[in-house]
Amino acid sequence: MNTVDYDKALYYTHRSEWDNLLILMVRTPDDMLSKKIEKFLHAYNFEHDYSIIQERLHALLRYIDHALEVSEQQTGTEAYAHFYS
Repeated sequence: MNTVDYDKALYYTHRSEWDNLLILMVRTPDDMLSKKIEKFLHAYNFEHDYSIIQERLHALLRYIDHALEVSEQQTGTEAYAHFYS
């Protein structure tokens, strides 16, 4: 699994680069990441309640963290399997 999209999403979110985050949303093959970005950007642009914006941001960050952990576990397992093959 390629983790570049997750790294970019973290970077763009941290730097408040919403245009680049929108482009990443369209280009990423990960549908879940795309949907989380979409929900966050929609809340950021149209919600007046800050708690909803914060909730969507935390959902995006939790998903990125989860995806990176799963990717790390898969990579570690694959590397271990190839090492002893």
